[in-house]
Amino acid sequence: MPLSFAIVGCGRIAQRHAEKMQPYGSLTAVCDVVPEKADKLAQKYNSKSFYSIESLLASGAPIDVVAICTPNGLHAQHSIAALKAGMHVLCEKPMAIASADCLQMIEAAKINNRKLFIVKQNRFNPPVAAVQQMIAAKKMGNIFSMQLNCFWNRDAAYYKDSWKGTKAMDGGTLYTQFSHFIDLLYWFFGDVKNISAVTINAAHKKTIEFEDCGAVLLQFENGIIGTINYTVNSHRKNMEGSLTIFAEKGTIKIGGEYLNELEYQCVDDGLQISNLPAGNHANNYGTYTGSMSNHDKVYENLNDVLLHGGEMYTNADEGLKTVEIIERIYKAAAL
Repeated sequence: MPLSFAIVGCGRIAQRHAEKMQPYGSLTAVCDVVPEKADKLAQKYNSKSFYSIESLLASGAPIDVVAICTPNGLHAQHSIAALKAGMHVLCEKPMAIASADCLQMIEAAKINNRKLFIVKQNRFNPPVAAVQQMIAAKKMGNIFSMQLNCFWNRDAAYYKDSWKGTKAMDGGTLYTQFSHFIDLLYWFFGDVKNISAVTINAAHKKTIEFEDCGAVLLQFENGIIGTINYTVNSHRKNMEGSLTIFAEKGTIKIGGEYLNELEYQCVDDGLQISNLPAGNHANNYGTYTGSMSNHDKVYENLNDVLLHGGEMYTNADEGLKTVEIIERIYKAAAL
């Protein structure tokens, strides 16, 4: 039986959701506080438009899943409202910008017996999935250290007249730009024991309310140490999104701009990764590009979970872990 979807927040990423949910059902309703945005998306998919989430949820429209595509600072509020209304929720990254809000979202899903999915589409990048499987199977032996580099460009035009760059709705560069990368650290290496960090706002003092670059030192519970170096000050364009792993049986670097290329591997016999399938392209938003466009796989998994009893690829507890780690980085940087 095809699913019935609604989208709350009709900005750029909502267009991707609307497109990729089509094989699995219909877009019944859309919602945005800017009527023109809601009406435009509704017209394209023959959906009904609403101008507040309250009116959408009170409409009685037959909706199975609500995709939350609103600003970061509204994710918790909107997800909880949809869960309480008896709908499953697919929440864009980050899950929220406070771990306390994440816990309330998880509780709302449990109380109302609904599923809460979190979008972490970089997990589907072919080299990312292949390396994670190697680590999970302990094929690389002991892992010694890791290095995560996130070198992107977000200029003043990106933040102009937007919720992005505000502390209340955006939360910080690690939330909006690089939460996918932080998610992979937990997915690969587990819980973090110790964090130290330094962050500054070097080039966006008149544009954003938080840091635009940072350096982080991590020690994981299992003894692995690592670094995160991140910036949105790469000149003119994105430069790199990479994760390098130094282990007992090999060194591997997943690189490219978006962790989408197996850039380097020197491993023991039998561990060579080969014949990786081609990945999807990055999300192109006209003046800039974002993370990989794997929302098709996100919706494939959602459909499998809801209709066929499949396993959720990214659950809410894992979404919470990302937020907790980012909170701890920012707390460490403030000392």
